[in-house]
Amino acid sequence: MTEDWLLSLDDVAVGYGRRVVLSGIGIKLPRGSFTGLLGANGSGKSTLIKSIIGVIPPLSGKIQFASQDGPDPVLGYVPQREALDSIFLLSGLEVVLMGCCGRVGPGRSFGREHRDWAQQCLQSAGAGDLARQRFSELSGGQKQRVLIARALAAKPDLLILDEPTAGIDAATSRAIMELLGRIHREQALTLLMVNHDLAAMRQFIQHVIWLQEGRITQGRADELLTRDRLEEMLKLQFS
Repeated sequence: MTEDWLLSLDDVAVGYGRRVVLSGIGIKLPRGSFTGLLGANGSGKSTLIKSIIGVIPPLSGKIQFASQDGPDPVLGYVPQREALDSIFLLSGLEVVLMGCCGRVGPGRSFGREHRDWAQQCLQSAGAGDLARQRFSELSGGQKQRVLIARALAAKPDLLILDEPTAGIDAATSRAIMELLGRIHREQALTLLMVNHDLAAMRQFIQHVIWLQEGRITQGRADELLTRDRLEEMLKLQFS
């Protein structure tokens, strides 16, 4: 019987060196869900994400992905900020092709099928016209669409986004959220996203993981993002 979760954290502690940022973490991420990871600045959201994607090993506990009698799930990642040196003069398509590197392998060139797939991912992200434009010259919202396309190019089972709408205007932020909602619906993709826009989160996500003073609250968005629950949690946070 297929399990209904894709990612499980069991009594996990994360941090840097000997400095523990979060401990005793227990999370189950439902397969096919759109989950928001919330919490104040410095609450450990980015550290937790880095441990999930394997950049920082957990200090203790177990991070496990559910498999379906096959290889481990593929992760797609959209970082909080992206800095590509303009000296490389990469186009939008070339940035997206980076997402294919895991399947192509080191030292091998991209074939026509990879370029066609990268272009298809750009189209899915609403950035089909950015393929030949220089990435460094794109607007903030355009860059985010290209980076989402790059993550999709990996054909991920889990797409993780660390504040994908940070630093862009309200209209573009709304468009990015609508894009993610469409990708979730059409591809039945599991998404885990950090975002401070509670209004947008309330509209698009299904589940919430709230980090607060080293504790975790997890549940459905329609239960945890009500006005009463938000006031309760924020009062605890600022008391």
